[in-house]
Amino acid sequence: MTTESRIWTAALIVVGDEILSGRTHDKNIAQVASWLGVQGIRLREVRVVPDVMEAIIEAVNTLRARNDYLFTTGGIGPTHDDITVDAVAEALGVEVVVHPTARAILEDYYETRGGLNEARLRMARVPDGAELIENKVSGAPGIRAENVYLMAGVPGITAMMLDGLTGQLEGGLPLLSATIGCWVAESEIADLLRETEKAFDGCQIGSYPFFREGKTGANFVIRSVDDETLKACAHALERGLAAMGRFPVAGGI
Repeated sequence: MTTESRIWTAALIVVGDEILSGRTHDKNIAQVASWLGVQGIRLREVRVVPDVMEAIIEAVNTLRARNDYLFTTGGIGPTHDDITVDAVAEALGVEVVVHPTARAILEDYYETRGGLNEARLRMARVPDGAELIENKVSGAPGIRAENVYLMAGVPGITAMMLDGLTGQLEGGLPLLSATIGCWVAESEIADLLRETEKAFDGCQIGSYPFFREGKTGANFVIRSVDDETLKACAHALERGLAAMGRFPVAGGI
């Protein structure tokens, strides 16, 4: 199988009690998924776990084994409950060490901000053998350990880390999409959706119903790595809807 035709996959672990309690609304899932899509990598699964060592280790070992890449967000800060580095190191069977380059980066960053204390030095800790991911916002770098990528929990910082990784991960063709809307109930066109998807190899059709203006409708998102196949599938679905007396709306409703 060629690099382009292979489907590369990733998983994401969101770490943090504050996410599970509802105190913090996670914004990283969408931006990680969007960024991965541009790299030609599919985000296949997301797991939210508490700040508990055993839970993080189990999730890391499970998800890194069945995906090409695993990303984590959260738990790499300066406080005692930031244990993601320790958990990933244990999952990989290595020690936690202070990365000399990370230490130098933090010393420089905090030189005019009160200096590098013990808490801040925690952000230079990495699983032994890990590489750093540049962070232009707050100095503290992200971490790459084997196929695991440890990112910040703060979305703005995660965005900068992703920017530093752009173009560095091997992936396939980016996933393209087209959206068609229609004022119709899903149940009325289930057969049409299934038959249309089956007729176009490599296309997936997702159905997203809604209720507006007292009417039932749905948007249908077609995804494929091939632009010509995507367009052909979209046209076939539009023709099928029109044949049923429904009016498809390109771009969605």
